[in-house]
Amino acid sequence: QVSPVESGGGLVQAGDSMRLTCVASGHLFSTYAMAWFRQAPGKEREFVAAIGWLARNVDYDDSVKGRFIISRDNDKNTVYLQMNSLKPEDTGVYYCGAERILGLQLYNYKYWGQGTQVTVSS
Repeated sequence: QVSPVESGGGLVQAGDSMRLTCVASGHLFSTYAMAWFRQAPGKEREFVAAIGWLARNVDYDDSVKGRFIISRDNDKNTVYLQMNSLKPEDTGVYYCGAERILGLQLYNYKYWGQGTQVTVSS
């Protein structure tokens, strides 16, 4: 079992960059796939990016491909989301999820953090 905790959110302008961090306490972090999801006001939580436990497999939603980069440091129990060229439509609460198997759906992930707010102004 792991317990993710997100940080790094805030208010930025369109075109800026921001890096989110998720530290997952617990054992065997390196055996968990990790993912970022986001939820805009009035919308459902949606997939952003995911990374396998050895970082060999990564996936991105089409809306963030070429702008966001997911990475992990297993020695630090940490996964990152580097967000570049931010757009107002990237605004939302960003959640970090963890599960043994890499997936792209919300139901694929059992362990979740509390989320961090990202607001991109135009």
